[in-house]
Amino acid sequence: MYRCEATSVQGFVQQLAVSYVGRGYWFYVAGSIPEGKDPQITDEKLIEKYGIDISKWARARRRRTGLASMQYLRFGRFFVLLATVGEHPFFAEERDIRDIRRFPIRFYGYSVSYRPGRDERWHASVRIDAAEFGVLKARFLRIALTGSVEFLVSQLRALRFAPYAPVRMQYRQLLRALNRKRGLASLELLSAGILPAGRRVVAPFKETGATGQ
Repeated sequence: MYRCEATSVQGFVQQLAVSYVGRGYWFYVAGSIPEGKDPQITDEKLIEKYGIDISKWARARRRRTGLASMQYLRFGRFFVLLATVGEHPFFAEERDIRDIRRFPIRFYGYSVSYRPGRDERWHASVRIDAAEFGVLKARFLRIALTGSVEFLVSQLRALRFAPYAPVRMQYRQLLRALNRKRGLASLELLSAGILPAGRRVVAPFKETGATGQ
């Protein structure tokens, strides 16, 4: 049985970035299911319409013959339909299809994209959306001089964004900005050791077993 409903924000982001975008599902349509409509009925209709519930072997055969495969993922009322390169009715049926290599998926303050890394190879990328990060940075700078070290540390540790590599870089940028402002005021600086070193892998779906292929 194809499972598409993520049980948490982190599970949705992990499944989207690691299992789908990182495996070539670059073309997408994102949307929100209107209030009053049953999300599970919408799930069933879309999965059936585009023949999404197929095995990983069927997906492999489709790729070898130049046909696209699809995935579907939802959290709450937000959903994404994703497709690989190739032929598929999805490309004729849907409007406003976007390429994640050019247009990131923005979800709960995250920005999920596919871009070259420091090694010049392409990777799925998860970071804090630029607008969200600007708000976050401004909030911390407002309390940089009035908050105690203990309070600032507690606020940094309470940040909700999973520490993917780009997020860790943003956290370090935030810490440098805080320390720069505190240093100019001759206040105690915060240690980089308070920042998370890596992320915890989560189970994206409620049940155990195979996820979308």
